[in-house]
Amino acid sequence: MPTHSRQHSLTSPFLEGPPVTPWRTKATELRRRSTFLKRIAFLAIVSVFAVPIWILGSQRPPSRIHEAAQDSVAPQPAAPAQHKPVGGLWHHAHRPQTAADDDSETATSIVPLVPVRLPAVHDDSGLVPEEGAIQSQPGEEEEPVTFSLLMWSEASASEGVILLKSIFMYASGPTHIHIICDEAAHSYLEKRLALVTRPRHDILVRFYRPSYEAMAERVEREGAISTIHSAGIVGLMKLFIHEILPPTVKKSIFVDTDAFFISDPRLLWEQFRTWGPDTAISMPSHPDMSSAPWRDANKICSCVMLLDLARLRALRLMDSSAYRAAGGPAALSPPAFAALFGAPDPATGKYRDAWLGDQSYWWAVVKARPDLYAHLSYDWEVSSCLVDMYITGLGDADMPEDEQARVQTDRVKDTPHAGQAVVPRLLHFNCLPVDNYYEWDGWNDPKEGLNKRWGAALRYHTGYKWTWLNQSPAGETALTIETVDDVQFADVASAPTQN
Repeated sequence: MPTHSRQHSLTSPFLEGPPVTPWRTKATELRRRSTFLKRIAFLAIVSVFAVPIWILGSQRPPSRIHEAAQDSVAPQPAAPAQHKPVGGLWHHAHRPQTAADDDSETATSIVPLVPVRLPAVHDDSGLVPEEGAIQSQPGEEEEPVTFSLLMWSEASASEGVILLKSIFMYASGPTHIHIICDEAAHSYLEKRLALVTRPRHDILVRFYRPSYEAMAERVEREGAISTIHSAGIVGLMKLFIHEILPPTVKKSIFVDTDAFFISDPRLLWEQFRTWGPDTAISMPSHPDMSSAPWRDANKICSCVMLLDLARLRALRLMDSSAYRAAGGPAALSPPAFAALFGAPDPATGKYRDAWLGDQSYWWAVVKARPDLYAHLSYDWEVSSCLVDMYITGLGDADMPEDEQARVQTDRVKDTPHAGQAVVPRLLHFNCLPVDNYYEWDGWNDPKEGLNKRWGAALRYHTGYKWTWLNQSPAGETALTIETVDDVQFADVASAPTQN
């Protein structure tokens, strides 16, 4: 029979009986002693442990939730329960104290926030703390990952819900999502969000509802931009996110609706930490690409961007007749646009050849002010368009990284990732010949390369049920929904009043 160590399980099937141990020998000796001695020993042992426990139990510390509430919420008079917004993330419901309550504490409970509507806020005083610092729950130090998204029409929202779902699925901490939308998109999204009552982490979703007329008027106040891209005026709003969201939102991630995450969004958020002191914009760049008709605007992709909104506000990214009338510093964009497009067309007063809409204008800014720009890894732009997902995808699960890099060599040649393997973290299904990427016929073709590589991922994320996102015990987390109606752009909201 083999020799076994003393750490082996006492119930090991390889041992005929339990091994002899010191504690077992002592137990045998005790069994042989008189009943009187056993009782004396038992009472002595109990007294040694019971008395300290009783003393500690009588000095009960105050509730952690109560302490947090005292620090963050002003004392409330006894009144029927009512909802009060605290930092936009939680509602604290206070109830009257009863005789059954402990005299030393005021009972406090935390309940999920019901949808509320907020006024448009553009506070330029600098006194409002950065969002993220005030939105965390008590004791939560982790900065929320913050998104700014654009969904206009129900069709756009039907793509965007897959993106939202993927954010919820993979987020490792609190998340704030600011959505610029119309009524149709808002209604479509809220029906899905209503199914999530216990997300794994706290989530704030805030809808901004500018009118189409207000967006068109803001473009006109700029003076010389226009677009012939299919996204139209709404697509140009990517250039004005910093003017729609309040100053409390300092930075954000923008992602097009025809994309979804397959990794933790915090990995993308952490890219902000790698920036230089002057960086304000980050997006993927493709120096290997060129197009004269597009004025090389395909050298970047505004499909996914990291935006320092505070810096873009300070730089006054986009011009406005309101800014020009008020005086002050000149806007950043006019000289950048003129350098790329030349003078506006005398007949229309608009720049020519902005074929790619907002991306054309972003390219003008990046080209004129490279100090403001940082390249974003292709890991976050695994695209179905010109680069065809870099010929990477599901399957060959044990393929070494160097072999994957060899497969992708031609796809990343002459780029910042030459010789490197792209590690997919965000999938972007653009350039498919349908309105909604998930309705493409190729997903039903077993011979289609894109379907072979990513069809399973698409079906998993579209089919994942919203109710499966309820992963926390009731009352511990909340999905908060807020709405800002009648949004005013910052150029008008911050302009001095004319007497």
